[in-house]
Amino acid sequence: MSPTPAAAEAETEAATAARGRVFAMMDADGDGVIAAHDYLSRVDRAVRATERTEDDPLVVAARAEAHKAWGAMDADGDGKLTFDEYNAWVGADKFDNVCRFALGALFDLADADGDGALGKTEFTLLRTALNNPPGNAAAAFDALDADGDGRVGRDAYLASIRAYIVGDSSPMGEALY
Repeated sequence: MSPTPAAAEAETEAATAARGRVFAMMDADGDGVIAAHDYLSRVDRAVRATERTEDDPLVVAARAEAHKAWGAMDADGDGKLTFDEYNAWVGADKFDNVCRFALGALFDLADADGDGALGKTEFTLLRTALNNPPGNAAAAFDALDADGDGRVGRDAYLASIRAYIVGDSSPMGEALY
């Protein structure tokens, strides 16, 4: 069953609003454009926050995934991304085939014991490194830790981000932004 035109429009509006908040978070210098440096510096901040070294295989992987993602997003190769370009580009397919890998690699940097889950401290450290306010990051963790075990798994984390950018319900996304 297809959604009604009004429901489809509301979903599109929710996705556009969510993407605007994600765009603003990635626009590190707040100039209204995501430059290559803005996007790629996300890895730099996560590396510093996690105190990993440049030769760590997880850092190498995170940098490689970030460069792949940036290359896909900056389709015209001009080194910058406007909101309109980002909004037209991002969606479920791009998340599944591009963003998921870059975001997963950042998650892995914060996963100190490599068990595929983050505790609240690790989660907050990662999300703060990615330009979310610490209070929002802690609230997002609480929203995502549905079973209350104090852990957020990689798959649940990525699924929540995906839901947010496509306009679906995402308590984590709503708390972060």
